[in-house]
Amino acid sequence: MSRAGLLLATAAGLVLAGLVHVAAVLAIPRFAEGDAFTRAKASESLDHPLRIHDLTGGGPPQEAWLPDPDPAVSVGVCSYDLDDGPMRVSAQAGALMLSVSVHGRRGAFYALTDQAAVRGSLDLVVMTRAQFDEALANDQAGEVTRDVRIIAPVRRGFAVVRAIAALPSQRAAADAAVQAVSCTIDSPAEPTAEDGKR
Repeated sequence: MSRAGLLLATAAGLVLAGLVHVAAVLAIPRFAEGDAFTRAKASESLDHPLRIHDLTGGGPPQEAWLPDPDPAVSVGVCSYDLDDGPMRVSAQAGALMLSVSVHGRRGAFYALTDQAAVRGSLDLVVMTRAQFDEALANDQAGEVTRDVRIIAPVRRGFAVVRAIAALPSQRAAADAAVQAVSCTIDSPAEPTAEDGKR
């Protein structure tokens, strides 16, 4: 075998090995069973956030999702599948800062804090474009909605709820604030008796 042929074979082998390596690294999140997206699915049946990190240790023992969680932030997660209907995250503004971020497989696509609360209440509704259009069509003329409606780029994802305890004495309150958040699926409005008469 000539020297040029050996160099060509070596270069081709290196390029092929590099492509296989890149493909394997990019495929890991899709096949991993312990990623955040997969772990968040356990919260689909709950009506409140699943604890990821609590500050008082009062929750059930579990593996930490976060490699180095912030010792001043209580964290919970609500998973959703928009095929079941729009997901509503409801919270009451309180003394502690509360934030909600919505994630898909490619990362966060929306976030807000309790500063967006209207009259102390925060209602974030995650929906598809069709669900958003239907909600607009069902809105009463002249009626103002307090919902923060967002259109998700993907049908499945999760919302991360965080409450910050500025002082050690506020840790229990931060855990309680996260657990007080409601994560529910909005079902279509039930027809009323008045609707049936029309």
